[in-house]
Amino acid sequence: MENMVKMVSMKKMKKTALFMASAVMGAAIFSGCGGPGGAASATTAGADAGAAQATMPYNQVQETAAAMDEGFALTEGAAAEAADDGGYEGGYEYEQKNAVSGLSGQYDALYGPEEYQAEEYSYIEENGYKKVADEPLSTFSVDVDTASYGNIRRFIRNGQTIPADAVRIEEMINYFNYDYPEPAGDAPFSVTTEYAPCPWNEKSRLLLIGLQAKEIDFDDRPASNLVFLLDVSGSMYSADKLPLVQKAFTMLTENLDERDRVSIVTYAGYESVVLDGVSGTQKAKIAAALDDLEAGGSTAGAAGIERAYELAQKNFIQGGNNRVILATDGDLNVGITSEGALTRLIQKKRESGVHLSVLGVGTGNIKDNKMEALADNGNGNYNYLDSIYEAKKVLVDEMGGTLITVAKDVKIQVEFNPAQVAGYRLVGYENRLLNQEDFDDDRVDAGEIGSGHSVTALYEIIPAGKEAAQPQLKYQTSGTATGSSELLTVKLRYKAPNGNTSKLLEYPIESAAFQEKLSENLTFASAVAEFGMLLRDSEFKGSADYDQVIALAESCIGRDTDDYRKEFLELVTEAAELYP
Repeated sequence: MENMVKMVSMKKMKKTALFMASAVMGAAIFSGCGGPGGAASATTAGADAGAAQATMPYNQVQETAAAMDEGFALTEGAAAEAADDGGYEGGYEYEQKNAVSGLSGQYDALYGPEEYQAEEYSYIEENGYKKVADEPLSTFSVDVDTASYGNIRRFIRNGQTIPADAVRIEEMINYFNYDYPEPAGDAPFSVTTEYAPCPWNEKSRLLLIGLQAKEIDFDDRPASNLVFLLDVSGSMYSADKLPLVQKAFTMLTENLDERDRVSIVTYAGYESVVLDGVSGTQKAKIAAALDDLEAGGSTAGAAGIERAYELAQKNFIQGGNNRVILATDGDLNVGITSEGALTRLIQKKRESGVHLSVLGVGTGNIKDNKMEALADNGNGNYNYLDSIYEAKKVLVDEMGGTLITVAKDVKIQVEFNPAQVAGYRLVGYENRLLNQEDFDDDRVDAGEIGSGHSVTALYEIIPAGKEAAQPQLKYQTSGTATGSSELLTVKLRYKAPNGNTSKLLEYPIESAAFQEKLSENLTFASAVAEFGMLLRDSEFKGSADYDQVIALAESCIGRDTDDYRKEFLELVTEAAELYP
């Protein structure tokens, strides 16, 4: 944003007051606009300060504050973040004006600038190497979420430090399209495997498993019953939140027709129904309803979710795409607010046949952990919108994949042959791991694949004979291998979008499938994986560095390459300068 507005709580506003040249002026600045917060501030400045604040007009406060060269410009607005925390409703926004200026600049020079940071991410314990003799099975759920990549892009573009737990490598890899074959016949997806050298570890090899979902002709798509569930609380005030959401959903509306129904539910301190099941042809009415929304108040997200599901079930279309699309920064603070409680709520709601997709927005206070949990347990997907261009990608260009499910509860289980493989490591998917018995249990929830989506998983493999020496055990011996020439077997289970019983697919891979040269698919996926490991400062990054990432990516980028891969190269170059 050209003018970055920094939201501050009353606590920080008081801290800023310490740098003011006089207590009188401090009291005037914090109370010149009136309000309970201002009155409270004035009492600490003494009688003279009280007299000053009572007589000083607002415009004089502005002029005097600017003259103090404090490094912040006072502007009108609402302290949305403080309001969301249940604090002062009418407040202030501060825009940083000079990096080093006045007393606050000296403070920053000594101690570094204070960043407002209240973002939350689930802890990721990176996958390590597994010994095939001990754990021959690796089981996980597919993941078509891409939120992590968009969020990382936001951090890089803003020159900010990236939290390690914000980096989910599988979401980075799956942000991009790959050249996998279309599925044949009635199969919902094709399966591709590749086996080649590992670019970041010369002692290992790399296995790629790629799924390509069937592309459904949008003219023949099922009817959609969509509920736009929009967070309009105070924390959604800034331009990269509610205003972006309004534009995004207006673009989505342009692609709906007479088959579709649209409802709009908003929530702040309480939930409200704006539209109830109107036809997709009423584009002007839907757009006007979106345009009229304003942000303010606390965040009763659970109440909004309850009402949205009520409307989705009321307008349910048998055989159609029944979906709630939640747009929020995830900062819920009224009613059910914990990640665990929200997860249990959504697990119950998904039994209705209504899917939940989540669009994350904003910066500074996003609750990524809650948004990811909602989408994962709501049979939907999670994307992060950092710009109107990303909104177009998710809701227009990839509308089918975002809204239309072709297979649900998709699980992958790989069985490694100990005669050929000593050890392995799954790259990413840490929060998608399943127990081996979960693979055959149709009661266990897993990920969904939308129309046209591709899913890519990478395994770093240690061939037999290259493993480190293992201690000899007194009371047990390793199991006997079958002697098969097969490297491994990839097994998949999936259900039809409205089905309850899974189907099983099996793909044995011969050790002779090894190729010395990486395909373009594997080369680019490797580049993205290396980039993620560098951003996480992974202990498994091996010889990976930014130069190698750039070299791998450049070899996959030509004149006709899509803009997203070209942008990836730009981000890597920026990151190399930011995080050497």
